[in-house]
Amino acid sequence: MAKVLYYFVHPQFEKSKVNRLLLQAIPTNDNLVFRDLYELYPKFRINIKAEQKLVLEAETIVWHHPLYWYSCPPLMKLWIDQVLELGWAYGPGGDKLQGKKWLQVISTGGKEEACTREGYHGFTMKEFLLPFYRTATLCGMEFLDPFLTQGSFQQTESSLIPIKKSLTNRILECLGE
Repeated sequence: MAKVLYYFVHPQFEKSKVNRLLLQAIPTNDNLVFRDLYELYPKFRINIKAEQKLVLEAETIVWHHPLYWYSCPPLMKLWIDQVLELGWAYGPGGDKLQGKKWLQVISTGGKEEACTREGYHGFTMKEFLLPFYRTATLCGMEFLDPFLTQGSFQQTESSLIPIKKSLTNRILECLGE
């Protein structure tokens, strides 16, 4: 059984130096399954049953994506809409995700202070993530504090070294190591 199912969802990965570097932080481990949704489903045709099987086998689902128009990339939203079916993930008989954990690894172009009440966007990251929190809790999942890399446009390879180490540690923690 894979303890961690790690979904990477970035529609313009080739343009993201931060996410290329963050992916290097993911530990190689027999209990971690890595899936790049844009590589797997370039035509947006999700294999719902295959995804549900993988989710059933995991203890923690990790969503690694940029904050994309104050939300997630479209393929992640489609995955949520299609895979988390009524009667399977939530609602009457929908108990398949009970007790599992939901973790988001999110990058933003803007700096941390931009996502405050007083900042450029006028809302906090916690507020932007409310739909994900509610999705997780509706499915009986524990919503973990997100791992945020903000100000990605200003990050350098050297400034990302401690961030990469923190991400590795966070994933190892999810693996129980």
